[in-house]
Amino acid sequence: MIQFLELPHTLARKALHYWRKLWVRVLLMGALAVLAMALTQPVELLLPEQMQTRLTGQAADRLLNIIAGAMLSVTIFSLTVMVTVFNNVSSQWTPRIHRLAMQDEVTLHTLATFIGAWVYALMGIVLRELGVFPDDAATVLFAVTVLVLIYMAVSLIRWVLHLQTFGSLLASTREVEQITCAGLSDRFDQPCLGARPFTGAAPDEAQRVMAPQTGYVQTIYLEALNAFCKDKGLTVWLLASPGDWVAKGAPLLAARGDHLDALRDGLDEFVVLGDVRLHEQDPRFGLVVLSEIAAKALSPGINDPGTAVDVITRGLRILTLYRDETQGDRAPDFPCLYVRPIDPSDLIDDLYGPVARYGASDLTVQIQLQKALSALERHPDAALAQAATQARLISAQRGLGALEFGPDRDRLASHAPQKASGAA
Repeated sequence: MIQFLELPHTLARKALHYWRKLWVRVLLMGALAVLAMALTQPVELLLPEQMQTRLTGQAADRLLNIIAGAMLSVTIFSLTVMVTVFNNVSSQWTPRIHRLAMQDEVTLHTLATFIGAWVYALMGIVLRELGVFPDDAATVLFAVTVLVLIYMAVSLIRWVLHLQTFGSLLASTREVEQITCAGLSDRFDQPCLGARPFTGAAPDEAQRVMAPQTGYVQTIYLEALNAFCKDKGLTVWLLASPGDWVAKGAPLLAARGDHLDALRDGLDEFVVLGDVRLHEQDPRFGLVVLSEIAAKALSPGINDPGTAVDVITRGLRILTLYRDETQGDRAPDFPCLYVRPIDPSDLIDDLYGPVARYGASDLTVQIQLQKALSALERHPDAALAQAATQARLISAQRGLGALEFGPDRDRLASHAPQKASGAA
């Protein structure tokens, strides 16, 4: 079994995965509450005797009762708001944005704070009843309780301010844009996830390792896999990247060398398959989520082309971050592994493909799409510029074929390539 403590990036990725779960935050806040309560009595003994008796236990009792009574109600209210917002963003925008809402930093922190404060208050009340904190030695307990109250107040104010935009369309699309930009930047700063790039097929002599189940590739622990391959003398070509869907029994990776049975047996330690896509190593997923928001806005029941235009402009900012992963002289971090670089045509199709199809008969959407793709044609990367030219031509042909009103067709033709006008 791989010693993950020797692999800091693997350990950090696992820790980040659990840090985004509510129950982990709640447990940590509860543990901090227990620690704070446990430290009050030792600290009390270090104070001068005059300061120890300055405040009575009754003063702390009143504060503890306020926290215990208020936090339960506030926590239930916050949970109700959270569930309502999660359901709204799933039904109004796209179900794929639900996971981002569930990982909202302010929401997770606030709920964990409220529950932790409630646990602290209950412990304080119980220990006071047991006589652990006598009436003449409660100064530190009172001071810590005041600090807990201040922290609660700050968290509550932050939570109320956050609710002004939490779950709104603007906040949702902005969050998707930010996490996608961050994901693409990280990807291009570490090309091919730190492995060697490869295109085409893996070598014929490399044996295929099949997927043990059907699902999406969620996470690849490349540092652990590279350490395993280095130890066993293996070279691995990852045939599926994070975000790819694979069927059970389909080739997941190809490997050359000995100890292939050990690789198959420990495959779950290196490649995680699941029923949904995740954003962590899959920046294309953010583009898919944005395109779904635009596609739903263009549905006849909603008819909101402005949202589609907003998605187009946000997508343009994201796509301008593209860099060719096969270029550059950076040495690979994981020389035993090969990973496919991101195809720029896939990025454009993920984002603008659904918008072009569902907004084919909307003049405003088509013109904005032509402007965005025209800007991408001037991108310094030749592959992305070529993909944008092809997508622009197809989108223009689709729009010219869908628009029935002559002047609308003329307006779109003025923004479209000449080839599209001739083909239409």
